[in-house]
Amino acid sequence: MTTLSRDSANARVLRIGADRRSVVKSMLFAGGAIAFAGYGHAPQAVAQDKTRIVQWYHQYGEAGTEEAVQGYAKQFTEDNPDIEVEVVWQLGTYGEALNAALLTDEAPDVFEQNVPTLDQVRQEQIAPLDDLYTEEVRAGFNEVSLNAATIEGKIYWVKMIDDTGCIYYHKSALEEAGVEPPESLDAVIEAATTLDTGRRKGLFVGNDGGLSALLGPLLWSAGGDYLNAENTAPAFNTERAAAAYTKLKELNDTDALLIGAPTDYWDPSAFIQQLTAMQWTGLWAMPQILAEVGAENIGVLPWPKSDDEGTPSTFWGGWGECVSGKTDKLDAAKALVKYLWIDNTEIQQDWNLGYGFHVPPRTAAAESAEPLQEPPASEVVTFLHDYGNVTAPLWTGVMGSALLDAVTNIVREGADAGEALTAAEATVQEELDRLLSE
Repeated sequence: MTTLSRDSANARVLRIGADRRSVVKSMLFAGGAIAFAGYGHAPQAVAQDKTRIVQWYHQYGEAGTEEAVQGYAKQFTEDNPDIEVEVVWQLGTYGEALNAALLTDEAPDVFEQNVPTLDQVRQEQIAPLDDLYTEEVRAGFNEVSLNAATIEGKIYWVKMIDDTGCIYYHKSALEEAGVEPPESLDAVIEAATTLDTGRRKGLFVGNDGGLSALLGPLLWSAGGDYLNAENTAPAFNTERAAAAYTKLKELNDTDALLIGAPTDYWDPSAFIQQLTAMQWTGLWAMPQILAEVGAENIGVLPWPKSDDEGTPSTFWGGWGECVSGKTDKLDAAKALVKYLWIDNTEIQQDWNLGYGFHVPPRTAAAESAEPLQEPPASEVVTFLHDYGNVTAPLWTGVMGSALLDAVTNIVREGADAGEALTAAEATVQEELDRLLSE
């Protein structure tokens, strides 16, 4: 799910499967002013001799996903008859609903989220799950997924799915225009301009011109990051990052970007309908693209390097399962998480591949995921492992808003990039100092 530019960023993707299922996946940004949406289901009656735990999911749009998680819960209860699970399919803006619930006595016992945060740890809203990670279990997860939820030496989730993004391009469009697949930011600008026919735009990176989707990739491809390796200071205020964000303005000024599409970059419809020759979107969209365009007709690229010293980049996102730090059913909640996302490979493969394409975080499940073994899906998985970047748990919504506002001013208002990033740096440092001093 950069792109992950705020504290909780998740992707919504719409696809219509050619042979079975429709897909929607959502990218939500925490930090907005959205009211608490409430439960998606009424509480169920539970026998007095059973422990009832409440498990939250955000509203995935893929057809069959809600039924799938209900089925997983039923299977768990059949194998653990003393525990009953109430699945809540949370409607509305999930990040804000979850944040609101975690401040009350109505917090779910088990819930998914995109990035655990230091604030949640300090407020005891999430429980450490290190006891689920035996040496063998830990060795079965990629370290990136573990590190993304490691705060002050403890692990606060079990990863459910890994998400990433890439540029899809129509091979025929590039061949007819004599354009090579772009390998640099300058080449992206040139290619988009050349491929723009008016009726068909050169590139689609979101209806905001890439401000949200490319916030991270542009930075990472210029050798920067949101925070430094020690998580003690911002790492985005560099000359190279300023140059990259200035080039985003140049790209927007070409008029070669598709703006005003019926759905945003997370949905591949604009690419499928050839409203654009190239589009930045997620691996999750590939099943629809393969079904409606054909593997032989598309190519894929990571986000290209921003300058000569840079490297390609993409985001390493997804969802992980957390346990409430204040639940009085801790053992039962942990048992559910372990059952679903550590012990049951069949469930993990179904969840990651049955409704859209995601990479299973457990290496055993990923290695046996047949749909990801052939190009172009296998190419995107390689991009994830070679160029994927994770948003640190200390990166909050306040920080993300500060950087996004700065880049918006650069692209929309023509603000000096160095001055805009310096102002954002001060806000981020102040927020970071607050976190680290508590």
